[in-house]
Amino acid sequence: MKYTNIMNIATPIQAKSRVGHTACPHDCPSTCALEVDLTEDGRIGRVRGANDHSYTAGVICAKVARYAERLYHPDRLMKPLRRAGAKGEGRWQEISWDDALDEIAEAFVKAEARDGSEAIWPYFYAGTMGWVQRDSIERLRHAKRYSGFFSSICTNPAWTGFTMATGVLRGPDPREMGRTDCVVIWGTNAVATQVNVMTHAIRSRKERGAKIVVVDIYDNPTMKQADMALIVKPGTDAALACAVMHIAFRDGYADRDYMAKYADDPAGLEEHLKSKTPAWAAGITGLSVDEIEAFAKLVGTTKKTYFRLGYGFTRQRNGAIAMHAAASIATVLGSWQYEGGGAFHSNSDIFRMDASELTGRAMKDQDIRMIDQSQIGRALTGDAVALRHRGPVTAMLIQNTNPVNIAPEQRLVKRGFARSDLFVAVHEQFMTDTADMADIVIPATMFVEHDDIYRAGGQNHILLGPKLVEPPPTVRSNLFVIEELAKRLGIADRTGFGFSAREMIDRVLSRSGLPDYDYFLEHKWFDRQPDFEAAHFVNGFAHPDGKFRFRPDWTNQPAPNRPPASVGLLGPHVELPEFPDQVDVIEVADPEHPFRLATSPSRNFLNSSFAETKTSRQKEGRPEVMINPTDAEALEIAHGDLVCVGNGRGDIRLHARVTTEVKPGVLIAEGLWPNKAHVDGEGINVLTGADPVAPYGGAAVHDNKVWLRKDVA
Repeated sequence: MKYTNIMNIATPIQAKSRVGHTACPHDCPSTCALEVDLTEDGRIGRVRGANDHSYTAGVICAKVARYAERLYHPDRLMKPLRRAGAKGEGRWQEISWDDALDEIAEAFVKAEARDGSEAIWPYFYAGTMGWVQRDSIERLRHAKRYSGFFSSICTNPAWTGFTMATGVLRGPDPREMGRTDCVVIWGTNAVATQVNVMTHAIRSRKERGAKIVVVDIYDNPTMKQADMALIVKPGTDAALACAVMHIAFRDGYADRDYMAKYADDPAGLEEHLKSKTPAWAAGITGLSVDEIEAFAKLVGTTKKTYFRLGYGFTRQRNGAIAMHAAASIATVLGSWQYEGGGAFHSNSDIFRMDASELTGRAMKDQDIRMIDQSQIGRALTGDAVALRHRGPVTAMLIQNTNPVNIAPEQRLVKRGFARSDLFVAVHEQFMTDTADMADIVIPATMFVEHDDIYRAGGQNHILLGPKLVEPPPTVRSNLFVIEELAKRLGIADRTGFGFSAREMIDRVLSRSGLPDYDYFLEHKWFDRQPDFEAAHFVNGFAHPDGKFRFRPDWTNQPAPNRPPASVGLLGPHVELPEFPDQVDVIEVADPEHPFRLATSPSRNFLNSSFAETKTSRQKEGRPEVMINPTDAEALEIAHGDLVCVGNGRGDIRLHARVTTEVKPGVLIAEGLWPNKAHVDGEGINVLTGADPVAPYGGAAVHDNKVWLRKDVA
């Protein structure tokens, strides 16, 4: 029999395959709607963007289009494993699922009896963005009073900076990028990381003659699509934003009537900006005065300018400041008033989904310590501050993340995982750097093999991700593991346990006042975009007085992931400015460390995902560091030479890519290669720091001062 399908409901027709609809699960703001070819023998074929989805518009990134290569990879984990040698030695013994789960539960019980419940630290992140499979681990945590997880590594500086300005994490409909006269893509290499941003921006250019401006720190693929390309020095974005606003006030582009109604202190801002001239900003950013003037004139004379603000430029120690400053431009210009205008970072606050039962929020004990995920290396090596002055972590369950590879201060992380008194269970799809250091490794399903529900911060839809194919018989979902551990740990009767993924999806939808699973099965997604008035703040911004904050309250303002009172304010928060400004709390280059290093995303990897697939690795080549020819000549480094890069945290070796795509004094290491892919088995995060971004935390992985030399070993 031959089939076609809508959402995996098969109907006989004359065709050799059927089509399933789902959502991309990976840590990307786009969360694309997908169509998946399904063969009669139960395998997936080609993956593509859903044409009838108004944001995805038929376009997805190349790495997800090749997903079959990942799903059927010969190195995929297929059996539970117990470590049979020293940690990291790579010797394993196959065991049954029951034995694996029994041993994990037994280790947790022993750790709790010996060291208290906080000795167990469930650790997870966004390897899947599905709510059920990602967040059910929180229910286990709260039910057992295990150590809390302060989620900081990705979004905090960006979300904090934006909500300081607007009071909420939402903005103009991202589809308006296709109906604008100017798109400013700031601090995100969208061609590599958010391809749908380019889909809509290019549509505006083709249909309306819109200009595309790109602000970033090197000549990346998105920069090559720009009509105006502005390459700034890392950590100097706020200086550019201030100069643009200075020019707006100086040359009459500022919408004073709009600010009088919608902003808190435009007069104070104007006075503050009088010294923030283009010449001042040029000396900081590395741009020319002419470039700054041209950018300011373009956005100042183009009412429908859409500022698409990414995450990348906020992964500096002044990242929250930079986000706030960039968002402020739209208010000075009054861009919010127009369709296709305003500033957008994330729509995360529009979805209003109730995950309280899913995560077991009612069982959460506020007295349980919260450990910062970015400081895992410090926590596992006994740092008292990281541990909140309490006992050690002696047992972990890790899902959806690979901290031995992706976390800052990698040498500390590896030292912590090497502890003989630390038990680690890793639920994974491949033998990652973290799985290498585990005591028990159990194989995980991939997104087409289980049910889940997704929401998309970079767009406006809630999307269903139903199971499209059967997983291998020896592979289990995240939810299965959580449910089975709950049984063994004596908490299976607690609220939220005992439901299938589909049942839990329905419960979340019902609690959220949303249509049920069957509705999503038929309609595939649900548009949650607010109307124009709400999205553009026509009735005021989300602060109590309805005003946009040029003068943010950096220490009291609520934010989506503000640390709890027990953690308090983080980073050098006393140095945060009254108005938008350039504040050099970054790692400023010095004579001993004359270079600034950023660890930017590559086109074919997604954090540590896809680094195992053959095509992605072939396209990326090998771990390299991009060096300007002037710097390379001064250091007698040739293209392809092995070089050493280092700072106070350590040093690594990798190969030089000599290119004019980076400015002098700046180094770029693209892609999060596995540690084992590097010459000495140590990855780029040896060089990144875990000190938090002010005021609410975050990892400044693009903010590193380093030295560079040719390797002579």
